[in-house]
Amino acid sequence: MENRSESALVALRRILRATELNARQLASQTGLTPSQLIVLQIVAREGKALPSTVARGVRLTQATVTSLVDKLVDAGLVTRRRDTEDRRRNWIEMTAAGRERIEQSPDLLHDRFAASFEALDDWQQSMLVAALEQVSSMLDAGALDAAPVLDVGDIDR
Repeated sequence: MENRSESALVALRRILRATELNARQLASQTGLTPSQLIVLQIVAREGKALPSTVARGVRLTQATVTSLVDKLVDAGLVTRRRDTEDRRRNWIEMTAAGRERIEQSPDLLHDRFAASFEALDDWQQSMLVAALEQVSSMLDAGALDAAPVLDVGDIDR
């Protein structure tokens, strides 16, 4: 009988490898990380968005989102515009280049996962979530800042 811990580690490694390969494909086709693309998608969907709205949408801290938006601004994909009524608020708005980048981006790995996951029965979803939470706990990863994004490396890069 095969060692079950080794089988579990192989499965984890496959997940990590699939995540890494998807991130590389996205980077080569769009120059973006999965996290940057998701921020871009939220801004595109909203038309214009406040950083706090984006942070809630990706379940990251506002500081992390600010770093991601800084990179998108530097790339010319979004702009920041100060609110005319409340000067403390800055709107994030899509540029034409940002819209084009979204159109040329491949499917994200987490979108494929979500579609497959949603097709499972409720009991299967619950069982899978419980198992993944247990793995996270076993790796002492419960307190790490994480978003519902399959990405590798620092999330704000």
